[in-house]
Amino acid sequence: MLGNQPRLPYICVILYTAGSMQTKLTLRLEDRLIRRAKAYAHRSGKSLSELVADLFARLHAPAPEQAEPQSPAVRSLAGALEGKHLDREDYRAHLTNKHH
Repeated sequence: MLGNQPRLPYICVILYTAGSMQTKLTLRLEDRLIRRAKAYAHRSGKSLSELVADLFARLHAPAPEQAEPQSPAVRSLAGALEGKHLDREDYRAHLTNKHH
């Protein structure tokens, strides 16, 4: 042990980068965490390297916007104007016709 820290086993992960290049990464993790990660990888049909690469890929992905839950009525309108070429003038004309 180093000080009060328990010895941690190492796990070696090969991360895939652009093209066919591979980069080796060694992580120091608790036994329990390694066993759980390996079991999850097996259940997922992926290698541990693929799981780590997927996680790292998510680090660069933009965070999804936190949208408020929508009512069924609002959800039914989603995409209703898709493909339409409307602008502010169209909206003003709609409001004028609606309220006069």
